[in-house]
Amino acid sequence: MYTYEALPVAEWFRRNKELAGFHNPTRALYQTIRELTENSLDATETYGILPTVYLRVKIEDEQKSWVSVYAEDNGIGIPGDEIPNVFGRVFYSSKYRIKQHRGVFGLGLKMVVLYAQSTTNKPVYVRSATVKSDKIYEYQIMIDTNKNSPIILDRREYPNRQKWHGTAVKVYLEGNWLGAKKRIEEYIKRTAIIAPYAEIVFKGPDLELWLKRRTTKLPPAPKEGLPHPKSVDVDTLKQMIQASRGMTLLEFLTENFDAVGEGTAKAFLEWAGFNPNAKVAGLTPEELVRLVEKMKQYEGWRRPRADWLSPVGAELLEIGAKAILGAEAVFAVTRRPESYGGHPFIVEAAVAWGGQIPPSDKPILLRYANKIPLLYDEGADVARKVVDEFHWDNYKVKFPAPLAVIIHVCSTKIPYASAGKEAIAEVPEIEKEMRLALRDAAKKLRLYLSRKEREQELLNKYISLAKYVDEVAHNFSIITGVDKGRLVDSLYKLIEKKLGVTVEDVIKHATAVTAQAEELAAPQ
Repeated sequence: MYTYEALPVAEWFRRNKELAGFHNPTRALYQTIRELTENSLDATETYGILPTVYLRVKIEDEQKSWVSVYAEDNGIGIPGDEIPNVFGRVFYSSKYRIKQHRGVFGLGLKMVVLYAQSTTNKPVYVRSATVKSDKIYEYQIMIDTNKNSPIILDRREYPNRQKWHGTAVKVYLEGNWLGAKKRIEEYIKRTAIIAPYAEIVFKGPDLELWLKRRTTKLPPAPKEGLPHPKSVDVDTLKQMIQASRGMTLLEFLTENFDAVGEGTAKAFLEWAGFNPNAKVAGLTPEELVRLVEKMKQYEGWRRPRADWLSPVGAELLEIGAKAILGAEAVFAVTRRPESYGGHPFIVEAAVAWGGQIPPSDKPILLRYANKIPLLYDEGADVARKVVDEFHWDNYKVKFPAPLAVIIHVCSTKIPYASAGKEAIAEVPEIEKEMRLALRDAAKKLRLYLSRKEREQELLNKYISLAKYVDEVAHNFSIITGVDKGRLVDSLYKLIEKKLGVTVEDVIKHATAVTAQAEELAAPQ
């Protein structure tokens, strides 16, 4: 005979930790760094604070493969009485709003705690203080997976004399530093590209990185909003109705959905065949299903608002790519807002050329979703498909070429291809915007390469003509009796006037070519 029982949500996630990216000690260590870094960035830039993030990995027990991870930021901090729930209760978060976030429901942070305690049985250490708080709070917390509630092992508070604000976290977990080292380094560098306004310091057993802040300009913070009518399903609608039992259908639509005024709501209800004065709580299950279907079909809704989103912007993308990739030139674009299924999104793209980018047979692709670098599952990402199918020969790019492509999608709901959140699914609207963004950036690259070609042609002509200056000046001097030096100067000026190229341009070009060749030849 079978025995049935409910599985608590925290216990379910502990048993299925690979769904959140905690497959093994290597991936788990990388994922821990990623989750803590992203929480730090969300706690700073969203609130107008220039991020300073300190990260440290230390090997605690080599035989057991135990490592500790410490992360500290200068963010807004967490109120003392909320710390246990934020770190010790799955699906307890400040992210249950319609706006762009790096994380979703704060689940990643809880998975760090669950994985850590399931491999080392050690609690998470948390220290935090909110802005202008007189006190600093310290906790040691574990999660009771059966009750989905925090176990507080230690709690302290003391005066905040230095007026520090932010959050510091330390966890002990089973991790493979050597296996994760390369991914962690790549993740931090790619984070610095998308967030050049952040200062990130990392210290590991044999790796130290100090990525300085390149600008003090922050992207616009996303605003909170109401859901779009096309974005809800039947279950979501039922939950909304429970909180709006006394409302009519007309009142329900105008008060619970974004950009739905009385006129729009009346027009929709008439089109859909519903009575505007009917009580929303009295709708039958069949009517609820029909209402959701009609809301998704109706074309009279306004486009979802774009101020829920926080794109990086072309200027910051170019600053970050030049600084970290060492590119000769970067061209970035930010597309206008679009939507899929009622969810607003913006696609940004940048192409980086030359400099320290090594030539390769196809473009190096750097993928981002809501400012999060995506390092795994590149082959499953629609961005890889878009870049591979792009006609680069139309834009004067011949492979092998020193070319890197950055594609960033920001949205209130990123359509990930899997639970691991490492690849974006093939949504037609997003794929189309990726192609258009890449086209716009590639047009700028083509203009740049065309200008370089023309400059190279002029330089070659200059060099070809300059080879004969000395001989021509010598012969003219014999014939005319004019000083050879004066004739040499006159001939060079004549060439410069005709071609618009100076000897300084030739020297500058030759120096740049030599430096680039030496850099590529140097051992990595």
